Amino acid sequence: MSDFDHDHDFANGEASASTTYPKQCSALRKGEFVMIRGRPCKIVDMSTSKTGKHGHAKVNMAALDIFTGKKLEDISPSTHNMDCPVVKRKEFQLLAINEDAYVSLMDLETCDTKDDLKLPEGELGDTIKAAFEKDEAGIIVVVVSAIGEEAILSWKVMSQKD
Repeated sequence: MSDFDHDHDFANGEASASTTYPKQCSALRKGEFVMIRGRPCKIVDMSTSKTGKHGHAKVNMAALDIFTGKKLEDISPSTHNMDCPVVKRKEFQLLAINEDAYVSLMDLETCDTKDDLKLPEGELGDTIKAAFEKDEAGIIVVVVSAIGEEAILSWKVMSQKD
């Protein structure tokens, strides 16, 4: 058997294997996600300058880090590609909050449990904890994941089905 006789099956590659995808800077729009300084961000403001003496229009963008809320800015030629993160949102039912602030969650689609996330710090975490302790018919949290990070970014009261 030579080195070239290996039977490889590339058809079963995971479609979401990459955490980012390239997109031309001029095609980006306000409200979309983009990587700035290695962080996944949501674009909040964009402007394009005219072509200069070197022939490239520049795109100025301001964006907020989706996990920390920190404002980041970037300037890039409009013809260049920028990395855009693959951002996924998923809803879970909140089952328990441990003493060390880790939460126990249940996937609403598969009923699988997830125990590796912490309750967010600050006001968001405090309001989720207060609503859970009041037990308003169940709490749904929204978990956002991108580039291998995930966090609880919002919540709502589970709707009553009559």
